[in-house]
Amino acid sequence: MSRNSAESLKSLSPRRICIIKPSALGDIVQTLPLLSVLKDCYPEAEISWVINKGFANLLEDHPLIDKLMIFDRRGTWASWGGLLKQLRSHRFDLVIDLQGLLRTGVMTLATGAKTRIGLETAREGSHLTVNGTIPETTRDVPAHARNWRLAEFLGYAESTKETQIFISQEDQVWADESLSTLQQPVLTISPGAQWITKRWPIEKYAEVAARAVQKYQMGVCLIGGLNERELCDPLELRLRELVPDLSLVNLAGQTTLKQLSAILQRTDLMLTNDSGPMHLGAGLGTPVVGVFLCTDSIRSGPPGTQHSLVSTTVECRASYKKQCPCTGDAHMACMQELDVARVWTAFQACVETNQLAQSDAA
Repeated sequence: MSRNSAESLKSLSPRRICIIKPSALGDIVQTLPLLSVLKDCYPEAEISWVINKGFANLLEDHPLIDKLMIFDRRGTWASWGGLLKQLRSHRFDLVIDLQGLLRTGVMTLATGAKTRIGLETAREGSHLTVNGTIPETTRDVPAHARNWRLAEFLGYAESTKETQIFISQEDQVWADESLSTLQQPVLTISPGAQWITKRWPIEKYAEVAARAVQKYQMGVCLIGGLNERELCDPLELRLRELVPDLSLVNLAGQTTLKQLSAILQRTDLMLTNDSGPMHLGAGLGTPVVGVFLCTDSIRSGPPGTQHSLVSTTVECRASYKKQCPCTGDAHMACMQELDVARVWTAFQACVETNQLAQSDAA
């Protein structure tokens, strides 16, 4: 899209806008700041968002979203057809496909919208379903900056990036009660990730956390989805072996996304793999110590000097492979190469940067 295209886009007066960004959690979080930009640019427009069923809770009750349109990835052909009919019936004027996959391309085309825009990262033929592409949105552009290119394109580059999540009083109270027994400051650990190649070993998480408890008298909160209890439960056991009088709560498998957000709002520091919860915490203002193995900390990490991001240095680092591409002694070598000492150094730097240290006892 050219400068003239930008002027043309800004001069639109759409009545209905649709954002197509069904997944994943981290990508959704990094898209949220665009809502206020779109509302400022098109104050009269209604905004809809196509969202995966499993992530809908995060966007519920958002005052800038007029309608959530649910995509059930595991649904029937009938539910898929129903979504496409719903998209067509809303008569959208402007559609923004920020996912760029075959299924979102089909959704985009189904709207019949006159103006359909996407990113340069579009694949699986989805680029054929848009009639405009935001420039400088290739994969070498950090994900958070890639989405924000739309704001820049519309002339809102200097707008504040706000990750707004609207949490009920009930969920706020639940979070307070869940953390009420913990020592302060609170360290929240997210040891899971969708890809096995992103998961730093539990034993190493335990060593870093034990040092944090001993040096800074931190309380520990473990988080993860229901399927990540298999990581959080052994992490809890190992931590209690290392620090018998540990102040800890294990909330893995017990939170909705809004409850998780409330927990992260009350977290002083987060230790995490590259994952959706990492971006959720960072978006909500929580300092992050991020561990990067098969992904790149610059390309995939959160922005901001308040975070400490540490990466492996193996030759195949940042391969973005869901399964390790190496064999023999090199197989999953990043897990050993990225040692506790380097992550602990990053952890201490994050504590100092954010002035979280209450004691230097150990």
